[in-house]
Amino acid sequence: MSALCLGLLGFPLGHSLSPRLHTAALSAMGLEGEYRLYPVPPLPEGETAWRALFERLRAGDLHGLNVTIPHKQTVMKELDFCEDEARIIGAVNTLGVDDSGRVWGANTDSPGFLRDLYAQLGDVLPLQGGRALVLGAGGAARAVVYALIRAEWEVWVSARRGEQAQTLAESLRTFLPYAPLTALEGVPPREALPPRLNLLVNATPLGMSPHPDTLPWNEALPIPEGTAVYDLVYNPRETRLLAFARACGAPAAGGLGMLVEQAALALERWSGQMVPRSVMWQVVAEDSNPQT
Repeated sequence: MSALCLGLLGFPLGHSLSPRLHTAALSAMGLEGEYRLYPVPPLPEGETAWRALFERLRAGDLHGLNVTIPHKQTVMKELDFCEDEARIIGAVNTLGVDDSGRVWGANTDSPGFLRDLYAQLGDVLPLQGGRALVLGAGGAARAVVYALIRAEWEVWVSARRGEQAQTLAESLRTFLPYAPLTALEGVPPREALPPRLNLLVNATPLGMSPHPDTLPWNEALPIPEGTAVYDLVYNPRETRLLAFARACGAPAAGGLGMLVEQAALALERWSGQMVPRSVMWQVVAEDSNPQT
């Protein structure tokens, strides 16, 4: 296999851990390649750089890109082929190119989330048929909600603006008409919380550095008994939500494992080989301030 030219498309990218994750994995796999950052501002400002990257993909100069905020949804309009799962989710985090020069889009956030969720909290969660409240309505929330529904969970999704949660729900029901999905506005009061809640997921950026003091939950409302908490935010590693959950006696986990899983799944798509997660976890362990 020729050297792989890979990278991350997003803005801002700052102190990204992705190059180190992929470089370490490529080395361990005995593959030549590079992984670079491509900070492209939101459209229309980043239009020229955006077009140039897609031209490089189609020409074979680039073999794959990870995609992060703010481009997970907007890249879909440029794809030659979008995998069904990504199309249903409505967000793409992995781009590749086939032998015909067609750019394809996939979503590894969804399976990456579910794998890490059960790896970290599987001993306290039902394998299927659970009840989850997901905070957020962006691309990450879409991936989480889809993953849970496919695992036969009943899901409530809440956003600060109720219409955003409603839009997410309606979008998924276009493809999954019988999905047990309810849209809410804001953090619901105690009496409006889903009964027998198994899982609370934060899929918003609240609590992320450089604003680690923000809390996506109502501090006056304890985490319900029997509810585990998963925070997609991993910078800082101990978010305010995780600390709050543990103070309430709730099992809790951050999103570093999802970062590793989605990266490994993307690299497997580009390389056609199994990726050693342990190498990526070693990079994570050595970094005290991880970022996408």
